[in-house]
Amino acid sequence: MQIGIAGAGAIALGYASFLLSQDHAACVWSPSGKSVAGLREGVPLTVTGALEGDFNLQICMSAEELAKNDIIILALPAYGYRMVLDDLVPHIEPRHTVIISGHLSFAALYLAERLSERGIEVPIGVWNTTILTSKVQSSTHIRIGAIRAKVDMAVLPVRRTNETRAVCEELFGDRFLIKDDMLTIALSNLNPQNHMGIALCNLTRIERGEAWGQNTNVTPAVARLLEGLDRERLEIAAAFGKTVRTIFDHSTLTHGISGGSVAEVYANLAQQGKDPVGPKDINTRYVLEDVPFGLVPTIYLARMAGVAAPLHTSGVAILSACYGRDFTADNDLLSELGLVERDLLVRVATDGYPVAS
Repeated sequence: MQIGIAGAGAIALGYASFLLSQDHAACVWSPSGKSVAGLREGVPLTVTGALEGDFNLQICMSAEELAKNDIIILALPAYGYRMVLDDLVPHIEPRHTVIISGHLSFAALYLAERLSERGIEVPIGVWNTTILTSKVQSSTHIRIGAIRAKVDMAVLPVRRTNETRAVCEELFGDRFLIKDDMLTIALSNLNPQNHMGIALCNLTRIERGEAWGQNTNVTPAVARLLEGLDRERLEIAAAFGKTVRTIFDHSTLTHGISGGSVAEVYANLAQQGKDPVGPKDINTRYVLEDVPFGLVPTIYLARMAGVAAPLHTSGVAILSACYGRDFTADNDLLSELGLVERDLLVRVATDGYPVAS
């Protein structure tokens, strides 16, 4: 199959390598072009960790070239969604399938609404997290930490679930747990809550650029904050009639690790040698991506459902104060949707938007 990947960071390059290892053709598009200079010159990408090998990647030079592929995967930080989607919309055709990896902030609804204005509908698969974890070692070297056994997935519109699931399984194997709709996916991504709690409690380490073990520093105090954030998310999900995985489910499915408390889970990870270095730059995606595009939409859903979420709300406010910026205003997708009624949100998250004639 011919796959175009929007993004050229660690996850996008990990996807390209995985797909090439499965004999698919993958093209990577870096909107800025900065991160693929060496690869564009023919230097192979070295991959270590859960996948090993050297891979010669094809580089797309524009959104138009990317759209020559039938499958388009978005694998980039959420603060880049708006720009990339706006570039892609004019080139998307009914033949396409779009997958948003680590879906945040109702990006699928934004894309579906824009396409409906053109009289087009395509199936949009949304995942609650990434298929794999990956870190950049150099401009031509990534290390894949883990390839997840199971990932939650939904499709917009829901009636196109079977065909989209078949595409995803052909690309990445039998690892998708189908959920009822994208609202469940929106409330199933644990990265924003966990990253916010970890970053907030280790902010001075991040700002000073220290080398620190992320899992080691999820101390019992930090772990209690993560548990509290998880309880709030589960309560919001229940108010929408959704059943989503807990932080304990996530650790079991992703890492094969269990524990009686979150502190025990992270301690077990560290004891097994799974202790990645935490962020060393205050401009980390743990804050700049996960707060405006992960937590702000969660608070939006909490208010719509009439559920108090003091830890989420306070966390966003505190980090906004620490950074001297309004993270709520940084979200450039939610305000475009204009969805303020719960029933309308539930309907479009299931059926999508009517296609203009």
